[in-house]
Amino acid sequence: MSSSPDWQKVASKIEQSTQIPFAIESVTPVSGGCINSAFIIQSKTHSYFIKLNQAKRLPMFKAEFDGLKEIAQTKTIKVPNPILYGVANSDAFLTLENTPLKYSNHQTDQQLGTHLANLHSIKQSQFGWHQDNTIGSTQQINNFSNDWVHFWQVNRLGFQIALASNNGYAPSLIDSAEKLSDLVSCFFTTYTPQPSLLHGDLWAGNAGVTKQNQAIVYDPACYYGDREADIAMTELFGGFSTHFYSAYNEAFPLDSGYKVRKNLYNLYHILNHLNLFGRSYQRQAQDIINSLLAEV
Repeated sequence: MSSSPDWQKVASKIEQSTQIPFAIESVTPVSGGCINSAFIIQSKTHSYFIKLNQAKRLPMFKAEFDGLKEIAQTKTIKVPNPILYGVANSDAFLTLENTPLKYSNHQTDQQLGTHLANLHSIKQSQFGWHQDNTIGSTQQINNFSNDWVHFWQVNRLGFQIALASNNGYAPSLIDSAEKLSDLVSCFFTTYTPQPSLLHGDLWAGNAGVTKQNQAIVYDPACYYGDREADIAMTELFGGFSTHFYSAYNEAFPLDSGYKVRKNLYNLYHILNHLNLFGRSYQRQAQDIINSLLAEV
């Protein structure tokens, strides 16, 4: 990524897309992300949220753009309106509606839970998605499948296990992870998941509340999958209140087996963190694998 993006070229592309004049008056860096650079760019009348990365990362922004569009079309939960994505010189960029945030409260936590349940209630025809995307900066494989167990074994656990093996992690971890992957069907003997549109990366840093008191989610890694995978990730790092979970369960109760399966779903993210950030996640991954193997 260049140290000095061509903001005039970005502004020109925004003008072409929106058909609204846009003369930049200020560019303000936004902190918080570890994968992209982020900025608020502002004219006298409009402001936009911009993500920047290397030009080769354009497919990542296209997938995020498409995911936001698809969630928005369900009219269930608010997302930032995606404006456009493109390339300006050596930078790929994604332009979104600028949505200033405020602190959540009991009411907005409940709203988030209800709206997420509404999103998950819309059933899809297959598991997967029409394109691959990224989870963090790791490729996420979304090949369509009618079999959820196979999808999770191959496109989620199998992909991360192969990365971990290539990254040189302990053979004992790889062997036990492969053993668990072979046994995934054991966790679905009395439960049949239905394909739902998932946010896909729903930790607390990707949800908030607008100044208009609307619950909002952003930075998706969308695909059609078992809704439990979204709820499981909300528990992985914390940050979601009991009001959120109560509202979700009132609208769309979870199956009792979720208490075990959430660890299967979160193992994917822990393995991804292992592959992205290193050995500090190896013990956590092994502990989750051991606990799941003890269930079968």
